[in-house]
Amino acid sequence: MPVSGREAGPYGITTGADGALWVTLVHSNEIARLTLDGHVDVFPLDTGSLGPTVITSGPDGALWFTLNQSHAIGRITTDGSFTSFPVAAGHSTPYGITTGADGALWFTHIANDSIGRITPDGQVTTFALPTEGGMPSLITSGPDGALWFTLNQANALGRMGLDGEVDVHPLPTPSAAPVGITCGTDGAVWFVEIGAGQVGRITGDGEITEFPLPDRAARPHAIVAGASGACWFTEWGANRVGRVTSDGRIDVFDLPTPASEPHGITIGPDGAPYVALEIGAVARLEV
Repeated sequence: MPVSGREAGPYGITTGADGALWVTLVHSNEIARLTLDGHVDVFPLDTGSLGPTVITSGPDGALWFTLNQSHAIGRITTDGSFTSFPVAAGHSTPYGITTGADGALWFTHIANDSIGRITPDGQVTTFALPTEGGMPSLITSGPDGALWFTLNQANALGRMGLDGEVDVHPLPTPSAAPVGITCGTDGAVWFVEIGAGQVGRITGDGEITEFPLPDRAARPHAIVAGASGACWFTEWGANRVGRVTSDGRIDVFDLPTPASEPHGITIGPDGAPYVALEIGAVARLEV
C-alpha cells in the first residue's frame, strides 16, 4: 500500500488506538496515517521538527515519536494535532521510544549514552548509562516491567528499572551490533543483531540464546512480537521479512518489490505484520 513518494522515507510504524497504522516519514518530516482499506492522511510537522524516526502508541491514546534531528520528542493525536518537547541540550539524537509500565514514555539518546523518560504532560528526566559510546538504539518495555534496550556499539543489551538502575548484558557474538528489540509473549525479550545476522533471546535472569539467520548478511533491523507467539523481523539488507518461533525456528519471506528497504514493523489491528518500506509504501504479510 503506497503512503508517500519514495523520497519521503517511511521508517517507523505502529498501530494506533484508533485502529489505523501510523508511519514516520523521516525525510519529508511528516507523519502518515493509513487505514486498513488503504486510505492515507499525511500530517506535516512544524518547521524545525526534523527527522521523525521511531513511533509508538502512547498511554494517552496519542502517537509519540522521536525527532532524531531536532533533539525532541513529538506527539500527535489521532486527529492530527502535533506538539513537540525538547528533551536535552545539545545533540542527544533521540531514536527508540516505548511506553513504560509506569505510564510514561521512555526513549534512547543514541548520541550521549543515556535513557530519557517523558510523562504525557511533557516532564523529562534523563538517566546516564555506564557505557561510553554504547549507542543505545531501540527500547521496549519488558515482561518484568523494566526497560530493555540495545547497545549497538557496546555489543550488549541494557536493562533499566523504573528507578533508573541499570544492568548491562554483553552478547556472546563479537560485533553483533544489536538494534531492534521487543517483548516476547514467552516471558523473554527478543532482539536482532544487524552486524551478525542473528536473532537473540534473553530471559529475565540474563540467559542469552542466539539463532543464526539463513542469510547472515541479511542485516536484520526491527522486530515485533506477534499474536501467535512468534516474532517477526525485517531483513533490511536482504529485502525480506523473517519469522522466528519461540523454539528458534526461522522462516524468511521475500518482499515483492526489489530493494524496498524494509525498516519498522508492527502487528496491525487484524493480527498481520505490517512493514514500513523506505521506497514509499507499507507491506502486509499474509499469515
